[in-house]
Amino acid sequence: MNVRKRSRLAAALTAMVVTVALVAAALQSAGADPLPPAALPQPAPGTYIVTLTDQPIASYDGSTNGMAATRPKDGRKVRTDTDAAKTYRGFLTRLQDQVAGLVGAKVRQRYSVTLNGFAAELTPLQAQRLQRTKGVVSVVKDSLHTATDDRRSTDYLRLSGESGVWESLGGVKKSGEGTVIGVLDTGIWPESPSFAGKPLEEGEPEGDAQYQPYLDGDEIVMEKSDGSTFRGSCETGEEWTADECNSKLIGARYFADGWTAAVPPANRRDFVSARDGDGHGSHTASTAAGNHDVSASVDGIPFGKISGVAPAAKIAAYKVLWRNSTSAQANGYTSDIVAAIDAAVEDGVDVINYSVGGGSDSPHTDPIPLAFLSAASAGVFVAASAGNSGPAAATMDNTAPWVTTVAANTIQPYEGTVELGDGRKFAGASTTVREPVGPAPLVTGAAVKTGSATPEDAALCGPDSLDPALVSGKIIVCDRGVYDRVAKSAEVKRAGGVGMVLANLAAGSLDADRHTVPTVHLDPPGGPDVKAYAETAGATATLLDGNQTEDKPAYPQIADFSSRGPSPASGGDLVKPDLSAPGVGILAAVAPPSNEGRDFDFLSGTSMAAPHVAGLAALYLTEHPKWAPMRIKSALMTTAGNLKDAAGKAFTDPYAQGAGVVQPAKMFDPALVFDAADDDWLSYLEGLGVDTGTGAEAIDASDYNNPSIGIGELLDHQTVTRKVTALKPGLYRAKINIPGIEAKVTPSILNFDEAGETKTFKIKFKKGSAPFDQTAAGFLTWTGAKTTVRLPVAVTPVQLSAPEQVSGSGRSGSLDYEVVPGIDGAFPIKKFGLASGTGEDGSLKPEEQKQYPVTITDGTKASQLTVRSENDQADLDLYLYKVGATGPVLVAQSAGPTADETVQLLAPEAGEYVAIVEGFANAPETETTPYTFRSALVTPESDDGPFTVNPTKPTAKIQEPIEVTVRWRRLDSNTPYLGFVEYVDGSGTLVTIN
Repeated sequence: MNVRKRSRLAAALTAMVVTVALVAAALQSAGADPLPPAALPQPAPGTYIVTLTDQPIASYDGSTNGMAATRPKDGRKVRTDTDAAKTYRGFLTRLQDQVAGLVGAKVRQRYSVTLNGFAAELTPLQAQRLQRTKGVVSVVKDSLHTATDDRRSTDYLRLSGESGVWESLGGVKKSGEGTVIGVLDTGIWPESPSFAGKPLEEGEPEGDAQYQPYLDGDEIVMEKSDGSTFRGSCETGEEWTADECNSKLIGARYFADGWTAAVPPANRRDFVSARDGDGHGSHTASTAAGNHDVSASVDGIPFGKISGVAPAAKIAAYKVLWRNSTSAQANGYTSDIVAAIDAAVEDGVDVINYSVGGGSDSPHTDPIPLAFLSAASAGVFVAASAGNSGPAAATMDNTAPWVTTVAANTIQPYEGTVELGDGRKFAGASTTVREPVGPAPLVTGAAVKTGSATPEDAALCGPDSLDPALVSGKIIVCDRGVYDRVAKSAEVKRAGGVGMVLANLAAGSLDADRHTVPTVHLDPPGGPDVKAYAETAGATATLLDGNQTEDKPAYPQIADFSSRGPSPASGGDLVKPDLSAPGVGILAAVAPPSNEGRDFDFLSGTSMAAPHVAGLAALYLTEHPKWAPMRIKSALMTTAGNLKDAAGKAFTDPYAQGAGVVQPAKMFDPALVFDAADDDWLSYLEGLGVDTGTGAEAIDASDYNNPSIGIGELLDHQTVTRKVTALKPGLYRAKINIPGIEAKVTPSILNFDEAGETKTFKIKFKKGSAPFDQTAAGFLTWTGAKTTVRLPVAVTPVQLSAPEQVSGSGRSGSLDYEVVPGIDGAFPIKKFGLASGTGEDGSLKPEEQKQYPVTITDGTKASQLTVRSENDQADLDLYLYKVGATGPVLVAQSAGPTADETVQLLAPEAGEYVAIVEGFANAPETETTPYTFRSALVTPESDDGPFTVNPTKPTAKIQEPIEVTVRWRRLDSNTPYLGFVEYVDGSGTLVTIN
């Protein structure tokens, strides 16, 4: 409503009253529709939103005479607590009441800050009259909107909605159509509505039933969008018939030869069929390609509707992981996994999801990576989880370049709030607080322990550690660690507690677990602060639904548990992970028997992130059915975006996030792509020293044509090469910024005359101010007229490059090797050792184990633990754990297919360790495997044999190799020895003898 300006507020208000009166007169003279005859049915009244023309508080510029402006100045937030804002709000309130009164309506809800308007119950006739009223912008019927909830990963990724990716592909029914995702996992639960479909019928469907699967005898057949054919099977087995498959689930096979051979029937806790005995496989399958708009509830609590990333894609399940009584997690054998990869490619899947890992970086020559090389060569896109061993460096698995390795990031969390009796509030993750719990007494687990429990165990709320007489009716603070998170809430429930605060005492992930009592999971400072308050007399707390604080968590953040690079398999010359995707608190289908009867559940891990990328690859194949896997990978990576740190600032660590978080809305417009195929992979392997037998030319791993650039050891300077293909012709300009590293792109301008043209460019890197042994990171971008193509760059300057280990044998001998310096000048070389350590004999049956305490002292240069057996047909495994306050932590393992195993550590952390030798298999016709366990520590005092190194004081010149010779004499040829050669930067080379 516009009113003439006057000098005093009273005059403005008078004018407003006059204007409203004129509006009323105008409404009467406008020829409003007469009331309908009483005999006709009246439209039911409804809620309408009436928007008025006057500016709301946030944008009011002072144009109404007598009232000061309330619009904030640049860079500031609007304030509604000022006198000016209160005065203007009163003005708007009176105006709204006047307009509503014109039709006899009562304001039910009013808006004054970002909108000047109100909601009211109106008949259609009243709404029509107000719509024609001067000063009214609009009258809109209140309608139901389904929010794009960032707690739902498909909404967070902007797949849903009228402007979402699904709609751009022709709708949900077209998104992933004509593609098949093969899921290598724990099987699938076919009764889940996420996998519901029509029964399969014999014979090819008639008419225009495109991409519809059908039965051809025992085979399930589907013509795909790329013109090829999927031919799968629905393998019968325990609690599984061929009828379990349908038009959604078009393949179900299981691979158990290795598992059944190794695990006795008494130790099996699974269905010997494709039926999911764990829930993990159903979760990953439904995340990648579950049906659209499936209602999901957990423990009777509805959480809305969920969907797979590619809801129109078909699913083929390949069960390779199994539940045993001897393991907390499902696991599988390489033999079964490789067989499944083989079968999936043969069946004709387009995408493989592999949410499986070995716990450490596997050599690219292991069977599984090589099987995936063949899969990629056959045009199958492979998405694989990076691992859950973060945030420590070099903890990833599945790092081969032909695989897309996926890290896990957060999305908007489900939250709850702990309100303390002193008024402080802390928000954290929660899916179990729906109604307020409390106020109730707040105590730590240690304060209510049983008489037999240790304070440390009770603080962790370990099993049977809490005293019901002391717990009943209280909220318990439980430290995170050692025990399963849900086991802690189960202990609180057993003891009669009404709620739990799960406290991270150090920064860690926040998990949306379904606890058995209402629980809020807190990170620092909340965890330590709440625990400290709980230790005071009379402490109380209330658990509340949602985030009731002003502190809103930034997202997406890289998950704390997500494994990090660099990849030892490539020496850090290949940036891994490739990218990140949602992997924290993901709601999807599970198997009820192994998940406390739940059909759906929240799970976290890179296992949850990988199927998001698998689904995106299927969407890509909807648009580009014949694109090769590395082209899709390139498109996903070069259009990815930054994550955030805890403060909400850009997070750009390439060894944590790779290229960044996937952005589906941008992925179909990559402009430039970095292709790679068989020849590139073979040359990459040759460059790592692998003889492929193909005659492929060896390349430095840094020169592999990846849409990222890594140099694990920059010896002052290095030049890398990339080839790029244009999808859009035009001019592209390069920009590169790596703090502390001088980088030059040649040529810096690429002009593509037509799509499909390929050009080569080089980037020269030279160390600047960046410190040694710390990764310098940044981005190379190619910017065209409307598109930016971005590659992550990770460069680590080093003072030298030397082999990690050299090995020899015999009583006396020598070894020669090269050290390449990255600096000029003095280059001292020192030797430590030899150390033979102490040995102890033992003998084990399969599944038996023996523990050996190991103490590592300050100043230890290197350690080596060995297991040796004369029985070359037996299999023993060796594990090393560090003993800490929260329990043992696995730090190294050697679990090959022989009885001889070795674990080595360079500059190990001082402390108490436990080595475990475990029997895996005996030789035929033997009951036990005899062995010798030996522990050797190289310290400055070690001197178990004559050992020399030469030269000791060379002068270094950048990138000119130094020839190093080590010699030993008069050793016991039956005893293993360990030495260490140390260089100017404190790094060194292990010398193992015998």
